[in-house]
Amino acid sequence: MKWEFAFLYFLQDLHNPVLDGIMLFFTRMGNIGMPWLALAALFLCFKKTRKWGFAILGSMLLKELIGNLMLKNLVARSRPCQIDTTVPLLISAPSSYSFPSGHTFDAIAASVSIYLYNKKAGIAAIIVGTIISFSRMYLFVHFPTDVLASVLLGIVVAVFVHRIIEHYSSDNIYKIKRTF
Repeated sequence: MKWEFAFLYFLQDLHNPVLDGIMLFFTRMGNIGMPWLALAALFLCFKKTRKWGFAILGSMLLKELIGNLMLKNLVARSRPCQIDTTVPLLISAPSSYSFPSGHTFDAIAASVSIYLYNKKAGIAAIIVGTIISFSRMYLFVHFPTDVLASVLLGIVVAVFVHRIIEHYSSDNIYKIKRTF
């Protein structure tokens, strides 16, 4: 944990009004997965992007089950701001446990879900997701390992949901029926 605090303290030295504003914007955008839920709703409206919307929603649902209901309570890791209360926070201290980072898990699972269907849109989403993830460390509410583990979990969940959707999509079911 020593190196993690060293990194978080380094980030605290970077604080300035411009960067603070950017990080606050992105972390607030990531609250309860708002941009991802909005994108999922939009994608569900069009046949061409409907799978994208289902992939985002499926990934976020798995994130809730795996991340918030299971891992947070199983690991029960204190947040950096709960361990070192001398660092001034720009946001209210979250009351939940630190591991995994819900903002990061949502952002990466949703953005990778988009990437798996459309590389160009996915790269833009991954950039947003990466900034949201970084903001959680900058704001001293998550350890680097919380964020890194959440990135990996988000990727795994997105790929898993993508494969399920593609396996059970009407196109594949039609191909299976044609072979009989």
